[in-house]
Amino acid sequence: MNTVKRTEDIDFKQNYKREITKKVSFVVCSLVVLVVLAVLSCAIGTGYGFFETYQIILDHIMGVVPANKAEWWADHYVWENVLPSVVAAIIAGAGLALGGSVMQSMMGNPLADPYTTGISSGACFGAVASITLGLSFSSLGGEMGIVAMAFVGALVPALMMILLSKYINTSPSTLILIGTAISYFFNAMVTYVMVIADADALQDAFIWQIGAVSDLHWSDIPLMLCVVAIGSVLIMVVSNKLNLMMMGDNSAKTMGLDVENFRMLCLILISILVASIISFTGIIGFVGLIAPHITRFIIGGDNKFVVPAGMLMGAIILCLADLASRCLLDYGNVPIGVVMSFIGAPVFLYLVTRSKSDKEVF
Repeated sequence: MNTVKRTEDIDFKQNYKREITKKVSFVVCSLVVLVVLAVLSCAIGTGYGFFETYQIILDHIMGVVPANKAEWWADHYVWENVLPSVVAAIIAGAGLALGGSVMQSMMGNPLADPYTTGISSGACFGAVASITLGLSFSSLGGEMGIVAMAFVGALVPALMMILLSKYINTSPSTLILIGTAISYFFNAMVTYVMVIADADALQDAFIWQIGAVSDLHWSDIPLMLCVVAIGSVLIMVVSNKLNLMMMGDNSAKTMGLDVENFRMLCLILISILVASIISFTGIIGFVGLIAPHITRFIIGGDNKFVVPAGMLMGAIILCLADLASRCLLDYGNVPIGVVMSFIGAPVFLYLVTRSKSDKEVF
């Protein structure tokens, strides 16, 4: 009897080690793929080869001074014109995937994404109002004024939901319905503002709504990077609690988790996280929806690994979309939001129609 039990324990430990090795290998491979895609995206359309572009980036990081005018121009073009948008795509993809992972886990709903609470609609109204009506903070103007208005607009739906949660049931279905109602309201406001706008402002507003990273600069990166980095650390710390939330509210409560307060804290964190991204990039869909699904399908549903792996997957997907956006036109880029919709729609359709798997989480 003891021999059989020892054998079962050994088999369990070996299976556990294999699963951990598989998950860690997936994270490492995803990181390698991301680096390759980032360099390739920088190389596309610049006239430089893959290894040449890699050397340009490495030399700049190492502080190597260009020896001649041609090298200086190559360094300036890649580092100032191309790389910021690639880095922004990576950060945005990681942040949106992080938001999607958290929303799907705490809501127990596979259709939840970072925009479920109406954040995108609020940000869209803030940006469109700034572009078409000239609304802005007195000390800010131009692009930063639009960013600030979009950021504040994104936080308004979150504040509305938090205030309403004090008087109503905060179950996942209720929160999703509230988010849907808030989205419809702000979408109506956006439509009204665009109807009364002039043609030039209307075009700028429309382009912002599509979602793009091609016009971003290094000065736009720090805020996104800091918020995503801090958010990812905080979520990793509470990943075990997210695992409890996936078991359902009742089960989580029996395990000692204050479900309502934890859900509200997650909503606040996601609101700030997503607002800091889409206020710069505009509305980029599907990343936060499909990246967690793909990750869970490959490595299972443990949020200790889903969170970092999902962020890498989101970064890969959006970096791939950025690469594709550089290939579709001879001159200029197709907005990354358009490319992401082309990629995301069929991938999501496949994910929801494929045959059931033992790895299915929802």
